[in-house]
Amino acid sequence: MHPTDATARTTWGERRTKTVTWHDPAPTTARGLAMAGLDYLRAMVDGELPPPPIAGLMAFDMVSAEHGRVVFRCMPDESAFNPIGAIHGGVVCTLLDSVAGCALHSTLPAGRGYTSIEIKVNYLKAVRPASGPLLATGTVVKAGARVGFTEGVVTDASGAVVATASSTLLVFDL
Repeated sequence: MHPTDATARTTWGERRTKTVTWHDPAPTTARGLAMAGLDYLRAMVDGELPPPPIAGLMAFDMVSAEHGRVVFRCMPDESAFNPIGAIHGGVVCTLLDSVAGCALHSTLPAGRGYTSIEIKVNYLKAVRPASGPLLATGTVVKAGARVGFTEGVVTDASGAVVATASSTLLVFDL
């Protein structure tokens, strides 16, 4: 029997859906590019500006932003499961890439931007539904004029470290 046969699908379980909504990013981006990085991030934390679309897609919330340090919360759900019922490592990697980049962004003046050059992730513990909300902290190791170096750590609800990352980012004029 072919797996897409209707009779086979009856054993697949209840079909679920997930709706993702976001605000048009163009106005926020235009306002944000005219602001220092830390001011832009704090405007999102304070609700003065909406989060970027990826935040809704990946279930991220920026909790705090300081110079050289940002904290995100993530509540992954079963829509991010891999084939063995754990949260896919790509979700954790994206979370780490986001906090690493935003940590560097918090140090940049208006008119400067960044992009990831590389990220190295170490997965230390599986993230399962019982792991609860994840907390990700990104910190700047060195904010150079052309290249920045950052680190990230993700912990689960019990405080256990589930992954770490080091990231290299290119800094450029917008």
